[in-house]
Amino acid sequence: MSTESKGPRLGILLSGGGSTYDNIAAQIDAGVLSADIAVVISSRADAYGLTIAKNRGHAHCVQKSAEDVTQALCEHDVEWVIMCGYMRFWNPPADFTGKTVNIHPGLLPAYGGKGMYGHHVHEAVVAAGERESGCTVHFVDGAYDTGPIIAQDTVPVYPTDSAEDVQARVQAAERALYPRALASLW
Repeated sequence: MSTESKGPRLGILLSGGGSTYDNIAAQIDAGVLSADIAVVISSRADAYGLTIAKNRGHAHCVQKSAEDVTQALCEHDVEWVIMCGYMRFWNPPADFTGKTVNIHPGLLPAYGGKGMYGHHVHEAVVAAGERESGCTVHFVDGAYDTGPIIAQDTVPVYPTDSAEDVQARVQAAERALYPRALASLW
């Protein structure tokens, strides 16, 4: 096995199931995205994403404070921070400003901000009668969902859709958009 780097060293931040992280790791394995996952950091000890990290052989840990997250990233020589369903506020310090990326399950700037994540976004989209939703990859700038937009993808919303229908379409769009957007950054 080669120890040569395939690209920038990534720090993954997650809090739950790890499906976004697993998708990024699969894209790296397939050669679609050039990067190395240096560490997976969870805000929760019971996050299934930690099991995925263990099974993939990625360094992983649980860190609850912003200071401990930053320390773990630095200890693993992380170059880019990739948020994958991280449910705690983390304001990137200077070393990670312009190098921290998130994906949001809506078309920012609409349906963003504190409390607007996951099913909350899809429920709001359906309740508002929107005919389009999507996902947004953006830089993290220290406030909820306000950083510069890197890329967006749209999906239709039909009059008979439930929030779950919209969520399924948005998640499919996220799986395609996030690795593509990340690849454009390095």
